[in-house]
Amino acid sequence: MNIQAMMKQAQKLQNDMLKEKKEIDEKEFEGKSSLVKVKMKGTKEITEVKIDAESLEKDDIEMLEDMILVAVNEASKKVDEETEQKMGKYTKGMPGLF
Repeated sequence: MNIQAMMKQAQKLQNDMLKEKKEIDEKEFEGKSSLVKVKMKGTKEITEVKIDAESLEKDDIEMLEDMILVAVNEASKKVDEETEQKMGKYTKGMPGLF
């Protein structure tokens, strides 16, 4: 294989990686707990927090804080899983690049 063909292949791989990363960044992920639902972009920017206020009593603020934490962490984990699934083929055993 000549150097020019290798460069074209590397450029195609780079373009494929950027396309996959853009798809992940634009996708919306959702995390849920019993009282809270959180939506976040693949960039881990939180776009929505919904609280089931009907199920909430005044004394439940501490529990609500915990539920928000659970929902945010679940959505974040989903972003990481999809990023690893889609981008892992490019990094081949070098986690943490994306």
